[in-house]
Amino acid sequence: MQEGYSPCREVPVVAVPFKDNDTIWTPRFEGRKEHIGTMKTLKWGLATSHNYISAWLVDKFKPEPIANIAHKMGIESYIDPVPSMIYGTSDMSVKEMVGAFSTFTNLGIHVKPIFVTRIEDKYGNVLANFQPETKEAIDEKTAYLMLSLLKGVVDFGTASRLRYRYNFTAEMAGKTGTTNNHSDGWFIGMTPQLVSGIWVGGENRSIHFDNIGMGSGTAMALPIYAEYMQRIYADSSLLITQEDVFIEPVGFDLDIDCEAQKKNSDSDIELDDDFGGSSGIF
Repeated sequence: MQEGYSPCREVPVVAVPFKDNDTIWTPRFEGRKEHIGTMKTLKWGLATSHNYISAWLVDKFKPEPIANIAHKMGIESYIDPVPSMIYGTSDMSVKEMVGAFSTFTNLGIHVKPIFVTRIEDKYGNVLANFQPETKEAIDEKTAYLMLSLLKGVVDFGTASRLRYRYNFTAEMAGKTGTTNNHSDGWFIGMTPQLVSGIWVGGENRSIHFDNIGMGSGTAMALPIYAEYMQRIYADSSLLITQEDVFIEPVGFDLDIDCEAQKKNSDSDIELDDDFGGSSGIF
């Protein structure tokens, strides 16, 4: 988005081969085939987690700059800058992921997560206070634009069951993720006051589901997030409600209603999440 690409830009839903010396590698796709060969928007690609759209972006912008942006947003683990990064081949923690995605809700400011904010003695005297490190990672309009696109994941994409099955009405954004061989399932959920991360998997990646229907982030991680948020909203002492709204930057006027711009939307159905992305880039 910082390169000037509109979320409504249409790109081909086709396999993208990558050449490394004499070897050619082509990302595979396990989901529904009816969209292959058509033109779809980047917004649609993010919402539906489509491998071919992700591969198109990696081919266009190259792995190194994408990895660099991830590091600016707080990912400290090593990201191997290769095309297969779209499958979530790099290991990283839930803490890193939540910190990175909070950059979008904080309008481009990365706030490094901390576990301890204050130390008190048994009498209530404050012995120490701790403040998280903050830095600007991306500009605020790009951050809000990405947040708006991630809302589409919940409204009509791979996390839409938060609406139709769990009946949430709150402003929500999120990203599902499934790593190679269905060994890890992710969901990062965002509300105006809370960014939360769920990871389901095992230390030994040889233990995994054998199909995308059971082994996706949508199936494994999202239900945990849904129950967690039900409890959050039920606890009035937390002062977190479904009426909370995301803050919009001053002067933000970009129209990202692609369907209104072109009457070609046929994606208002939930799709299985078959793009991984423990890297959380796209």
